[in-house]
Amino acid sequence: MPSQEIHYQCQRCANCCRWPGEVVLTAEDITAIAKYLNLPESDFIAKHTRLRQNRSGLSLLEKADGSCEFLDGLVCRINNAKPAQCRDFPNKWNFPGWRQVCEAIPIRQDPHPAISPSNS
Repeated sequence: MPSQEIHYQCQRCANCCRWPGEVVLTAEDITAIAKYLNLPESDFIAKHTRLRQNRSGLSLLEKADGSCEFLDGLVCRINNAKPAQCRDFPNKWNFPGWRQVCEAIPIRQDPHPAISPSNS
């Protein structure tokens, strides 16, 4: 029997968006979000980012309670252009204790699905 990998399927609980910390932005994230918001990159940076604590780049601003400024209830206002850090959680990275706050459902996936005759 082939081994299976676990993939976590997001349930849109938004708990990860409320967890205090930095949402690190790549240059690609900045370009995509600015375009999605129909803003020049310089305006997006000035209005929605801050220098990271270690001064090695930019992160999204947070609300006073530590949640992401783009979170409205359970809805991410930039979901279609959300940063890689957000897209990749919890499958490519996570933090200690994440299972206590994240409602993602584990799904077993075959890493090497069989090729059916119709796919050849």
